[in-house]
Amino acid sequence: MAYRPWEILLGAAVLTVAVVFAVFALRTTGTSLAQGAGYPLYATFRSAEGVRPGTEVRLAGVKIGTVTTLTLDPQSFRAQLAIAVNPGLDLPSDSTIQVASEGLLGGTFIEVLPGGDLENLQPGDTFQDTQSAVSLITLLLRAFTGSDASTPGDAP
Repeated sequence: MAYRPWEILLGAAVLTVAVVFAVFALRTTGTSLAQGAGYPLYATFRSAEGVRPGTEVRLAGVKIGTVTTLTLDPQSFRAQLAIAVNPGLDLPSDSTIQVASEGLLGGTFIEVLPGGDLENLQPGDTFQDTQSAVSLITLLLRAFTGSDASTPGDAP
């Protein structure tokens, strides 16, 4: 069976387009094939709503790592978060980590607010100061009704 040169060129063009599309998709979604590269740090949250493995970890708006795992602690019923922070970045041990949002319609990310301690977090350390996700529905109900959404039926 003889192959025609245009068939080979067409096949090569299709493969090239597929590779370009895959690279474009990985870059626009922020996905990395080397996910998890960096040193591990841990945190626990009352609520990690909107966070999933692969979520960006940012400091001053700059990506410094990613969430590697998200599990539930069966004893405390808190979300346990593991993140991988870029190697070479030293975070003070009194740094705060919080679940943040990019706005009303934006995505969720993890924000690190650096502290002022002279000691740094070491690989495997846990953040002591965490701030959980704030539910937009709860905030809207508080603003419009003047009551806490977590206690329905208790309105004056």
